[in-house]
Amino acid sequence: MAPTQKVYVVGVGMTKFIKPRDLRDYPDMGREAAAKALLDAGITYDKVQQAAVGYCYGDSTCGQRTLYQLGMHQIPIINVNNNCSTGSTALYLARQAIEYGVADCTMALGFEKMEAGSLGSKFEDRTNPLDKTVTMMSETRGIGAGPFAAQIFGNAGIEYCEKYGATPTHMAKIAEKNHRHSALNPYSQFRDIYTLEQVEKSNKVFGPLTKLQCCPTSDGSACVILASEKFVREHNLQDQAVEMVAQSMATDSPKLFNESSIELAGADMTRRAAAEVFTKAGIKPTDVQVVELHDCFSANELITYDALGLCKPGEAHKLIDTNDVSYGGKYVVNPSGGLISKGHPLGATGLAQCSELVWQLRGWCGERQVPNCKYALQHNVGLGGAVVVSLYKKANELGSSPKYVDTRKRVGYNPAIEARELSEEEVESVRAKGASSEFMARL
Repeated sequence: MAPTQKVYVVGVGMTKFIKPRDLRDYPDMGREAAAKALLDAGITYDKVQQAAVGYCYGDSTCGQRTLYQLGMHQIPIINVNNNCSTGSTALYLARQAIEYGVADCTMALGFEKMEAGSLGSKFEDRTNPLDKTVTMMSETRGIGAGPFAAQIFGNAGIEYCEKYGATPTHMAKIAEKNHRHSALNPYSQFRDIYTLEQVEKSNKVFGPLTKLQCCPTSDGSACVILASEKFVREHNLQDQAVEMVAQSMATDSPKLFNESSIELAGADMTRRAAAEVFTKAGIKPTDVQVVELHDCFSANELITYDALGLCKPGEAHKLIDTNDVSYGGKYVVNPSGGLISKGHPLGATGLAQCSELVWQLRGWCGERQVPNCKYALQHNVGLGGAVVVSLYKKANELGSSPKYVDTRKRVGYNPAIEARELSEEEVESVRAKGASSEFMARL
């Protein structure tokens, strides 16, 4: 069955990402992000016909518990868990519903309430889904001290250096760049700027990776509202709509078992998904201006330049040497600060990436704005495996709406440069029509 409709992002919203210190619970964070996205779109929750909600750490139906606060109009709510690519997987499902004519307006919501410290398995009485990956790493590089994820991606960086002549300093430069970018993002968990020397001399985690080259665990939420062209025109959203030009999701290939640390980190999933996206879109990777890339560790950003096609195979480090991954260069990669500095609440990450790219394409990002932004690329990977690659552009072909009111004026702030919590009145304004305030108060 061929897709029948174009898909547009018409609303985005997110919370500030914070350290996991039990300060906020998931229903609170999810409600804030969803309400902000609805405010951005200028619609109430009853316009949403289907929702996909992503999280990794939580019991079943956390999505319903969160969204019932905005109304109970009996729409399908699908709960999603796909490791670090959970948020983008929710977005993938929400997009498909519109693309194939099942709905005209959908929501993708993601949140995570995490524990401090490195990630670990939650179940010891059943097979770990990464057991084969662990076995392969043991056979190729051995199991060392340090967090498992740091070993997987650290070994990938080591192999890239061995094969192509990159150095640990290239990975440190990636982290320095992303920390510097995050200083301009009010949603970032960390906003400190570090010198290259400080990055390199911070505490060792594994191999070449230091603490400042590793993403933290985080609490946070993000949300995206998608719509068909019909919905966009009916609600006069042409001026803020951003088209999802192409999107692809891929899983591991047999290369996972070819004794390559780069492949264990999911590189071939990324190659497959990226190639499909650029083929569907009819453009080249070099046509992109801004990229939100899954830099859970600086090593992963290094190997992903190559896998996305942003450079020739084996030349990722040359992009760093020529400053072609920051402002003034060929691409701006992770203007948000990336996972390394913005934070990584697993279920929210992919949707926060989407939010940043939508704001960039609208030209709302102030000091961190990427100039002349036409195409924006998103990459979100989860070991185990799943990767989602998405391509966006401003929907100029829709024209302008005579009734359009700039979102920033309508909501009273610029969400791209101001992170703030919503008032109860603002949340009330986007609840489903007919939802009793007295009843909603029970939730």
